[in-house]
Amino acid sequence: MILPVILSYLIGSIPFSYLIALLATGKDLRAMGSGNVGATNVMRTTGRIPGIAALLLDVLKGAGCVWLAHALGGDSTTMAVSGFMAMLGHSFPLFLGFRGGKSVATGGGAFGALVPLAMLSSIGVFGLMLLLFRIVSLSSVVAAASFPLFAWLYGAEKGIVLWGAISATLIIVRHHANIIRLFQGTERKLGEGKK
Repeated sequence: MILPVILSYLIGSIPFSYLIALLATGKDLRAMGSGNVGATNVMRTTGRIPGIAALLLDVLKGAGCVWLAHALGGDSTTMAVSGFMAMLGHSFPLFLGFRGGKSVATGGGAFGALVPLAMLSSIGVFGLMLLLFRIVSLSSVVAAASFPLFAWLYGAEKGIVLWGAISATLIIVRHHANIIRLFQGTERKLGEGKK
């Protein structure tokens, strides 16, 4: 089914983080902090409440696209593809010149709607990594990589596991600059200023 897939990309392209930062500060989020159009950058540059609002809206954006695909009669694979397309829209938004965020929250919402226990397990991995290392990017990458394994262990359908793996790959690729900084030992820790 092509309609939910197209609609999911367009919905995913709605840049909630950018809009919240613009409303709160009058500034372009792409010129603030890391320049990333995501909830973490909103939290660092605009404050905790705007950051949490951006996070929740991005999660709902992903989940909403999965629910929309279901409402339009899509099967589980179509729902998973729609979740991925929401992430693709978030990472490469039509409305911001294809310069977007890293899709962690949007992916969490999308695949959390499909396999809640697997997503809760991945969130547990995120929390543990954050507690141990205090690095959001590292925690996000490891949690994303763990999701397809959890989905498979919890008995999710093959289409969901496959698109979960593709979506995890998108998140990892979107963190390429962070991964380079991790190897260089220059990636920022939670609560730490720019190096």
